[in-house]
Amino acid sequence: MDLKPLLKKLGSILRAIFTFTFALLVMGVMVWAYVDGFQLVTSSYGIISFGFYGLLLSLHVLVQSFFAFIEHRRMRALSKPCSLTKTIGFTISAYQEDPAYLRECLNSIRALKYPPELLRIIMVIDGNTEDDRYMMDMFMEVFADQDPGCFVWSNNYHTWDPTQAQQDVEMGPEADADYTIGEDPQRKEVERLIQSKSCVCIMQKWGGKRDVMYTAFKALGSSVDYIQVCDSDTKLDTLATVELCKVLESNNKYGAVGGDVMILNLKDSYISFMSSLRYWMAFNIERSCQSFFNCVSCISGPLGLYRNDLLQQFLEPWYNQKFLGSHCTFGDDRHLTNRMLSMGFATKYTARSKCYTETPAQFLRWLNQQTRWTKSYFREWLYNAMWWHKHHVWMTYESIVSGVFPFFVTATIIQLFWTGTLWDILWILCCIQLIGLVKAAYACILRRDFVMVFMSLYSALYMTSLLPAKYFAIITMNKSSWGTSGRRKIVGNYMPLLPLSVWVALLLSGFAYTIYQETREDWHTPAKILETRFIIYGCVAYTCYWLLMIFLYWVWFRKSCRKRVQSYALNV
Repeated sequence: MDLKPLLKKLGSILRAIFTFTFALLVMGVMVWAYVDGFQLVTSSYGIISFGFYGLLLSLHVLVQSFFAFIEHRRMRALSKPCSLTKTIGFTISAYQEDPAYLRECLNSIRALKYPPELLRIIMVIDGNTEDDRYMMDMFMEVFADQDPGCFVWSNNYHTWDPTQAQQDVEMGPEADADYTIGEDPQRKEVERLIQSKSCVCIMQKWGGKRDVMYTAFKALGSSVDYIQVCDSDTKLDTLATVELCKVLESNNKYGAVGGDVMILNLKDSYISFMSSLRYWMAFNIERSCQSFFNCVSCISGPLGLYRNDLLQQFLEPWYNQKFLGSHCTFGDDRHLTNRMLSMGFATKYTARSKCYTETPAQFLRWLNQQTRWTKSYFREWLYNAMWWHKHHVWMTYESIVSGVFPFFVTATIIQLFWTGTLWDILWILCCIQLIGLVKAAYACILRRDFVMVFMSLYSALYMTSLLPAKYFAIITMNKSSWGTSGRRKIVGNYMPLLPLSVWVALLLSGFAYTIYQETREDWHTPAKILETRFIIYGCVAYTCYWLLMIFLYWVWFRKSCRKRVQSYALNV
């Protein structure tokens, strides 16, 4: 009797039990530290204090930053060059793209320093109307010297109705001899083009981004070694593909790798500028730390590379994903990453592979994007939990911390605004900015760029907009759409403003109630006299901080960026 499979199964069960126990322990410690409110340091009358929960969060930031730094050094130390022998299916997902961004994207792909004979470039357009044809025309123009193939598909892989085959496929003597009833005759042409030509553009019936990605993946089949994903608003560094390949080739246990995504239009608005700083933190600290433990939670759509033999194994389950009975049409990249993690393969990040991408510059469009991302985050959090035991315990720990953090913040803010004092409210606001400044200072050192100091301003967006939007995302998790409208035609979705209105009303009501309660207190006691001084000092410090940051932003940054740069130089 072969005991090896039995022992392997037993080991997996024991590891799952350990991981589940560890998750409960982390959750229990965090809840206890938060609810108990154990104070490590406190001033007289308890006006200023530092608790055990604050210590845990501080240690988390320090540990995360440390491992991110180590991972950056690791990636820079990869000395073995890329073999330049792997075939790559380069897939581009397009939907109502801004012509300027699309042209930059296509030109950057042409400029890639990867053997062109090993690349198969496939752009799939989500839409087959005349309004979408400009994207196909541009593709044909940019790749005119490479004999590109193009096809307008009346359907897509999942909209063909076999019951209408008889009337839809009456092609007379020119009918395909290999055609069988119930099969879309155009599907074979799409697959033939993609597998025979190096540059192909397909326009297909609208179905959402997941349908677009599925078409490219399915039609490629097993014809390539790797599949690279890219969005139509992405401008790639010339070495982006080479650096991604280098990572996958370094270890057969690496199933996917993502690169550093930066913002192309950071000078368009305050929103896009803040997004550029947040992107840097998310990729170069959070995902870099995850990469150290081989468990990056999301390979971003603008720049990612997958082992095709593994991707093809979960292609159908990935597309047919359902949540609470509804077919999932958002969170495509995060679920693709989760599927790779579910197979036990590592996911990596390298800052040496770079690209620029567009981000919403208008507040409403940005809020819709963040709401969509939050929906997929919480849905995929539940799916990801089933595979914690297959990876390092860091994945379990970080999932717990990042998953419960918004709820603790919400509870703290509501509690202080309704049951605290004026000083409590001011103190928590000062602490939020202080923590933001500490993280921004570390980012300035790591990036060697003073501009990261503005990252401390992101807390205002988080507290006023992202936090309430998370609850709206949870409530509307089953509502499916692209979430962010096409860049050529901006469509407004005002629903995410509803939770913001409720949140503002809740906090203002609590603030008014606190002021009412404070007016009934005796402000001549020693404790209240000392508290008054702290309120005055705190208000002065908080006001000076915001005035200084606003001054730096409008005078220094805006002046230096008055003229929008038309070209972008990337250095690896």
